[in-house]
Amino acid sequence: MTHEQEIHAGLAGQPLRAAEPVQSLKFEHDNAFQRELRRRVEEHFRTTGQRQRDCWQMYVKTAVLLAGFAGSYALLVFGAHTWWQGVLLAMLLGLAAAGIGFNIQHDGGHQAYSSHPWVNKLMAMTLELIGGSSYLWHWKHVVLHHTYVNITGHDTDVDLGLLGRLTPHQTRRSYHRWQHLYLWPLYGLLAIKWQLVDDFRKLISGRISNQPFPRPNGWELVTFVAGKATFLSLAFGIPLLFHAVGVVLFYYVVAGLVAGMALSVVFQVAHCVEEAEFPLPPTNTGRIDQAWAIHQAGTTVDFARRSRVVAWLVGGLNFQIEHHLFPRISHVHYPAISKLVEQTCQDFGIRYTEFKSFRAGMASHFRWLRRMGRPDATG
Repeated sequence: MTHEQEIHAGLAGQPLRAAEPVQSLKFEHDNAFQRELRRRVEEHFRTTGQRQRDCWQMYVKTAVLLAGFAGSYALLVFGAHTWWQGVLLAMLLGLAAAGIGFNIQHDGGHQAYSSHPWVNKLMAMTLELIGGSSYLWHWKHVVLHHTYVNITGHDTDVDLGLLGRLTPHQTRRSYHRWQHLYLWPLYGLLAIKWQLVDDFRKLISGRISNQPFPRPNGWELVTFVAGKATFLSLAFGIPLLFHAVGVVLFYYVVAGLVAGMALSVVFQVAHCVEEAEFPLPPTNTGRIDQAWAIHQAGTTVDFARRSRVVAWLVGGLNFQIEHHLFPRISHVHYPAISKLVEQTCQDFGIRYTEFKSFRAGMASHFRWLRRMGRPDATG
């Protein structure tokens, strides 16, 4: 499948396929649930007259988050006079970076920000501003994760390598019995790791975890190089003109830990919990015994749906089921369509799972890590 064909499949709301996957998986073809759900959601937009994308709320939020990022950065580099001021500003900078990732970059990368491709591309490229690569993120998240959610060996987002065991189908190592304790601080290293190591390793190897992907070329490669150069200049180049090396590294780590922790935990609460499914196709069949949309609902969990503050901060990712079923609809609509999704799931006898609070989701993730670390762990 070409890059253009893959994007077209995503726009149609169908599962995507990576280039030359380790094993091509297929889903069942009974799409009655997906068709009815899409009909109800489309009817919602027809009756309300709202647009699925190009929402004024997103443009306002974008301005607020980018201003917060620029302001906290400028104050940290040029205005902080005491160590505690620096720590607070670095933490604020990390939260602003996570906010950009949750909201602006995420909607743009999923073609959910605007109906104009160039606007989506521009918003997706805000990931370069905070140290990532919109091209690599597209393949890792939009293609591999959103197609094969929680499927071991295919969903690269649940692959921590030797560090941890997130699914019952991964190899357990003796030290995993403590992963419910030691993984939490390691989550904070996520942002720093992909900023300085992972993206370069993926580019060189041509693989994301165990999955091959087409290396960037042309303008995509230029964007990758220019993005990394811009981030490294902001993170290290400019600050080193005014501060000592140790000071710059310290506040970079503080900001990175805050951003990494926020990004990691929100994902884990939505997928790596006791209530989520971790299906595995029978050996050599290459087929999941559920339709794609049903698979999305079973492997995903909502949290804190009634909190407008949480929804604003995490870009609607607390409505994770809605996001996986309708990734091209702006997240500002998720609270409204969640009622339609929940009702349709009930009508078709499909499980719809939510945590009443973010804290409840974190507790479930803690228990799941502890269970996966045990010798007799099962799903």
